[in-house]
Amino acid sequence: MSKQKKLADYKEEIEQCVKCGACQAHCPVFAENKKESVVARGKVALAHALLEQEVELDERMIADMSQCLLCGSCFDKCPNLVPTDEIIAAARREITEKHGLTTFGKGLTTVLKHPRLMSALAKSGKAFSWLLFKQVPEKSGLHLRFPAPFVSQDRTIPAIAAKPFRERHPEFIPGDRDKPTVAFFTGCMVNHMYPQIGEAVLKSLRFLGMNVLIPHEQGCCGLPAVSAGDGATVEELAERNRQAFSRREPDVILTACASCNVGMGKHFKELGPEFEKLGSRVKDINVFLVEQGLVEKLAALPKKEPSERVTYHDPCHLRTQKITREPRALLQASPGVRYIEMEGADRCCGLGGTFSVYHYDTSKKIGARKAPGIAESKADLVASACPGCMMQLQDTINHAGLEQRVIHVLELVARDLETD
Repeated sequence: MSKQKKLADYKEEIEQCVKCGACQAHCPVFAENKKESVVARGKVALAHALLEQEVELDERMIADMSQCLLCGSCFDKCPNLVPTDEIIAAARREITEKHGLTTFGKGLTTVLKHPRLMSALAKSGKAFSWLLFKQVPEKSGLHLRFPAPFVSQDRTIPAIAAKPFRERHPEFIPGDRDKPTVAFFTGCMVNHMYPQIGEAVLKSLRFLGMNVLIPHEQGCCGLPAVSAGDGATVEELAERNRQAFSRREPDVILTACASCNVGMGKHFKELGPEFEKLGSRVKDINVFLVEQGLVEKLAALPKKEPSERVTYHDPCHLRTQKITREPRALLQASPGVRYIEMEGADRCCGLGGTFSVYHYDTSKKIGARKAPGIAESKADLVASACPGCMMQLQDTINHAGLEQRVIHVLELVARDLETD
């Protein structure tokens, strides 16, 4: 029996929507296509009509429900706090139950459920990267040499790591006896594409003397499966992670990815008490480091002439949790960083997980709205706290013909830290 809510379970919340249109002003997708059916109130109206059997679950309905980033901006600004993102996710599960997964959805969730398969595919991709990809001239990232299903050839893709992050380290790295034991949830992109983020996280935690647990049997956070409407895979991944992080009892589970933070910290809580216990221990790495006094420790390091101008992009999945101050505080305290606030820092980058696969043209247009702010900041580096946003931002920068490189906040924070 499914642990997740059905669309019918949201009937009361759906009826709380007064169609005021506050969501319209904050929906990145609506800003591009101006269709009422893609904005949150339009989707809620469709969900209500579906429950009342006034409409059919046809191709048009399916297409409209796919036009959502699940960024949570609509819920964040809703005066009635209608959980629009949860309603849309429930509608997608209903679609999957009645129509099955798309071809891409089937492939995606198959890989998500089998970490060894994911590692094998990643290693194969790395081995044949010279054949499959070409380096973007003078830019960060790769482009496909040949057409591939579901991936645009002009999209910037990060290089695959020669060795995944979790394979580089033991499961437990001891620290000071009087310090907490913290578990690191790596996520898929840090493990396979951005291991340097994982190294920066580990260096920061070791600098503070933490005992670090990196469960090797952990899996995907499940958010891509939420986006695809595959409730069964969400539950399977949740159980895998519950077991992986329950073998020891860490004081906190840290994420260095905004989307993983929501996947582990929010969606797992909805699956029952045993998963709520896991989700309640999840914390964003930036918040944890600030709580542990790293800002003050960074400020106390020897001063040096700021060599790089750095601006910051707010990932939606942190911004909607009001996690905006902490990443900036860490950057501003880091030696060698000249922090510059850019216009539109809190504007969505347009990734949205599977959204950018199904609707890449719209995703690219949403991302393009970030380019003027990046250019006007005259920053050398664009920092963020989400690997997915990093990939999308670099793609945006490359399409705009800009010179900036995208980097994770923790990479800048960790470079001046000394550890044993």
